[in-house]
Amino acid sequence: MKKAIFISLLLFLSLSVSTPVLAAKKERTPEPTEIPVEVRIMLDRLEEIKAMDKSDLKRAEKKALRKEVRAIKTQLRTTGNGIYISAGALIIILLLIILL
Repeated sequence: MKKAIFISLLLFLSLSVSTPVLAAKKERTPEPTEIPVEVRIMLDRLEEIKAMDKSDLKRAEKKALRKEVRAIKTQLRTTGNGIYISAGALIIILLLIILL
């Protein structure tokens, strides 16, 4: 009996939760006016490094550029807007909340 209730609850939650999650997955293309100035500066620096002629640079200079690119990319990743939770994780969280 409990197994049937658990399965029906799981089915109900998966059907009711999947619709908002799929609706929230729409991709937004940011307009140039939405991009903050700091992010624009970092993106411009990445483009500048990409366009550089690195063939005549020394090994230490190339290493410094690689470190700078990595640092900029990690900063750009941390400036993301929001927290992303997968549908499976959301279902597990809801089940834990209901069971506890």
